Amino acid sequence: LGAVAVNLVSGEKPADVYSGIAARVVEIMKRDAQKDPAKDADAARARLLVDQVDRKLVKQTVMTSVYGVTYVGAREQIKRRLKERGVIAEDSELFGASCYAAKVTLTALGEMFEAARSIMTWLGDCAKVIACENEPVRWTTPLGLPVVQPYRKLGRHLIKTSLQVLTLQRETDKVMVKRQRTAFPPNFVHSLDGSHMMMTAVACKKQGLYFAGVHDSYWTHACDVDTMNKILREKFVELYDA
Repeated sequence: LGAVAVNLVSGEKPADVYSGIAARVVEIMKRDAQKDPAKDADAARARLLVDQVDRKLVKQTVMTSVYGVTYVGAREQIKRRLKERGVIAEDSELFGASCYAAKVTLTALGEMFEAARSIMTWLGDCAKVIACENEPVRWTTPLGLPVVQPYRKLGRHLIKTSLQVLTLQRETDKVMVKRQRTAFPPNFVHSLDGSHMMMTAVACKKQGLYFAGVHDSYWTHACDVDTMNKILREKFVELYDA
């Protein structure tokens, strides 16, 4: 399911992961809406929200899932989207609806990207083991770039003067275990994305193509787009097939 949603396998038309997650959320809510509201509070929330679910409602949560977005974070993201629409006036009702929508969205993400999320969990577990030894997580990208996560605990340093006492914060020798763990999966993935971009840019230059990019959007002149698309895919396979 995940590979189809992000266009890693062939399809009749380009897939959109945000729309795919939104569709799955609607399915879950329609199922919950059939339940008895007197016995299950989620039934009423499902009936209220099922027509509000679209690509925009879930996009931020899906996008930040690679950063390890928490339930609380997802709830606040969805709450902001619902508040913008003004469909739910009562704050308590808005909060309950946001809680339910966040839970369902994270469930849909877990179903569609079960393997990817298990890999992210494993990477986080590895980082925790390393950080518990008071070592920062470090790795080398496929292009040979060394990366070190610089997250360390801050300590207070007092400087006494004739006028006042200044308090400065300085990094200590103690690493931040939680930050090392939560930051490693997205940082590692971004380092692979950066490697893919560099490999694509170098290959484009060798073939005489202009190349520009912002984040994960790569550009060239219109007449060279087909060539760049071919290079993009070849380098992606080369990177992950190594």
